[in-house]
Amino acid sequence: MRRAGLAVLACLLAPAVALADPRPIVSGYATAVPVVAKHGMVVTQEAEASRVGLDVLRRGGNAVDAAVAVGFALAVTLPRAGNLGGGGFMLIHRADPGTTIAIDYRETAPAATGKDVFLDANGEADPFKSRWSGLAVGVPGTVAGLELAWRKYGSGRFTFADLVAPAVALARRGLTVDDDLADSLPQAAPALARHPSAARIYLRPDGSPPQAGDHIALDDLAATLATIAREGAPGFYTGPVARRLVDAVQAAGGRMAMDDLAHYRAIEREPVVGDYRGHTIVSMPPPSSGGAHVIEILNILEGYDLAAQGLNSAAALHEMAEAEKLAYADRAAWLGDPDFVRIPLKGLTSKAYAAALRTRILPDRARPAADVGPGDPPAYESDQTTHFSIVDAEGDAVSNTYTLNFSYGSGLVADGTGVLLNNELDDFAARPGAPNAYGLLGGDANAPGPNRRPLSSMSPTIVLRNGEVEIVTGSPGGSRIITTVLQIVVDMIDHGLNVAEAEGAPRAHDQLYPDELRIERGVSADTVRLLEAMGHTVVVREAMGSANTIARSPDGVLTGASDPRQRGTLAVGY
Repeated sequence: MRRAGLAVLACLLAPAVALADPRPIVSGYATAVPVVAKHGMVVTQEAEASRVGLDVLRRGGNAVDAAVAVGFALAVTLPRAGNLGGGGFMLIHRADPGTTIAIDYRETAPAATGKDVFLDANGEADPFKSRWSGLAVGVPGTVAGLELAWRKYGSGRFTFADLVAPAVALARRGLTVDDDLADSLPQAAPALARHPSAARIYLRPDGSPPQAGDHIALDDLAATLATIAREGAPGFYTGPVARRLVDAVQAAGGRMAMDDLAHYRAIEREPVVGDYRGHTIVSMPPPSSGGAHVIEILNILEGYDLAAQGLNSAAALHEMAEAEKLAYADRAAWLGDPDFVRIPLKGLTSKAYAAALRTRILPDRARPAADVGPGDPPAYESDQTTHFSIVDAEGDAVSNTYTLNFSYGSGLVADGTGVLLNNELDDFAARPGAPNAYGLLGGDANAPGPNRRPLSSMSPTIVLRNGEVEIVTGSPGGSRIITTVLQIVVDMIDHGLNVAEAEGAPRAHDQLYPDELRIERGVSADTVRLLEAMGHTVVVREAMGSANTIARSPDGVLTGASDPRQRGTLAVGY
């Protein structure tokens, strides 16, 4: 492991996107100095999991092997987001033969899920049903997704059990509460306290959250992981573990059945691909909305000279916010599970459509949300999440985002398994126009239904230059994931920031509703005044996202950075 002591070193080692200025900048969060390595790099939201992944790379594993080990390790060390009981998306780039694969292991609704499942007796959306009851729990996809990735794209040097083994060892050791865990548990305590099976693990006997230095025993989780290591995914989706998962969900009022688990499958999909100023953007297709809208927004922004306008200038933020409004309007109208609805994906991501949308942006005036509707793309064709990025010595890369939805999901642990269960079905539109927990609107395209996968904002993304990996990135953050990933790409390509500078730069976000431009601290007061004069309602909110990014130069040098907004993150390389 090497950490660059000087920003000059980072500059001399030629990051994939050249620095405009070799001096480190100080953003609202940290002095930006990336980690530098040659042979492999792992960047995650939790230090122990980063070390697990790096050890796999050192022992001859490829990026996928490391990703599988990291995915299971985070289920132990980052319980609020790392998971066995949730789901997500993995993007895999293989340098030879130069292809990128998207694995969709998003949760599915149980077969008994009806369209009105989250409505009360008056036909109104009932947030408790969709967020805290057993009805909120989707069929978990993580174990199936990680096994699929290993089976088809692993190096062949490790058995599945080899890659689960570090997580088993970590769970048997249990958790010593660190600062990051101590930060998250007080907010989650009310949800965890609803379920004795969760409270016994993650709360003290008096119901208070553990403090830094306390020990959390994870014996049940260790046993579940050992079963998965021994039996593979069937050990999770059938048999005693599956029975306990189903019993827990049904006891909480849900409709999950044994057949729902037994029939779950992770799916390979074609990535969504775009071009931005000569860089190829590869991201996740539906049921993630992230890839489509990252590319849609970039296509709109390509018509503006962002570099000349300057990083986080009023003009650049205005254009970005107005482009984001248009994309989020399209998200509500067009996006859903592609196995059940027809999505005009190529239309949404086309340059011609972006050019038409660009004409709707006023150069000096914000449009009120009520005046922004979805576009008419060309015809159809046949907060708490975690992201990690990995690149190996051969130039293979993994960009993976997975989640329980809320921090610690529904707060429900299936008794005897140690598995925290998601509340991911809140990502459906309970009824047209009803906002989910992140304020996102949806329509019939994202309605609940049997075996459907709810729409997601997760946006694992890989940027290529001349066919080779240049940037690997992604972030948690609910509805802010799309704009966080967008700004990482723009800040590196348009503004020449290195990975650490891009991670630390202040972020902005506009998702149409609520009708506000959300910014982080660090944007100048003069810029805020200019934006308000244009008609934006500017609000300063808490930090957005926790991106983990790797850049790769043409000669193979890797620079990586974990987001300074959360404690416990770590970029490691060798």
